[in-house]
Amino acid sequence: MDDLAGKVAVVTGAASGIGRALAERFAAEDMRLVLADIERPVLEQTAKEIAAAGVDVIAVPTDTSLEADVNALAAQVFERFGDVHLLCNNAGVGSRGLPIAELPLHDFEWVIGVNLFGVIHGLRAFLPHMRANDVGHIVNTASVSGLYYLPLMGPYNATKAAVVALSETLKFELDAEGSHVGVSVVCPGWTRTNISTAVRNRPERWSYELDTEQVRRMEEYKTKRREQRETIAIDPSDVADQVCAAVKENHFYVLTHPEYTRYFEERAARIIAGENPVSPP
Repeated sequence: MDDLAGKVAVVTGAASGIGRALAERFAAEDMRLVLADIERPVLEQTAKEIAAAGVDVIAVPTDTSLEADVNALAAQVFERFGDVHLLCNNAGVGSRGLPIAELPLHDFEWVIGVNLFGVIHGLRAFLPHMRANDVGHIVNTASVSGLYYLPLMGPYNATKAAVVALSETLKFELDAEGSHVGVSVVCPGWTRTNISTAVRNRPERWSYELDTEQVRRMEEYKTKRREQRETIAIDPSDVADQVCAAVKENHFYVLTHPEYTRYFEERAARIIAGENPVSPP
């Protein structure tokens, strides 16, 4: 889909981070935009700032973990624009930095609800229309954590691996039917976003409390990760540029940090050899 001007893009998780960068990048391509996010005030401000540049944009508050919310989002898209050409299933939440054995069930439910079911709901709401029109592109945001796995990120790792698997499966199925709908899966490495504070948007239905020691260890973990991120993190706009190129060129994998390639190669070699996994630094 090399000509994006005038086409309709839907971006979830669009209020900040990679989602906002995608919105701004596709606005620069003269696309019409639908921005969705659970964080209403920030979403509305983002849409207002993008609209100030003359972009045709609407903001739709959406909890992507809820099928009804995503279906309502799709209804507004088709009512306003009558079509969709680019779907960016981008909304996501991060890890709590605690071992699997200690995490409350609600943590798994929340992360799976947003990171995995957010993508599933998006596909179910928009894919039938895109297949029928036989045009467009789908971008699912996974992570390098969908390709190799760090400790203390169990729910996040699991969901991002699932998004990679779901995206590959979708790509195979669309290709088999001769569809012109493209698919990309984005696997960002460290990026300067506020995903580490995503708990600010956790719905009440998944609320839980941690004890004092768990909070201390979680904060220690996040501090260490923030320090690591500062040395290698890229800006969300860099990710957005790579995604835009992938959409135009119909590339499937978007690996934002080429220097991580050695981790993928080492992991594949250990799998083939039947050896124990080794976590990257």
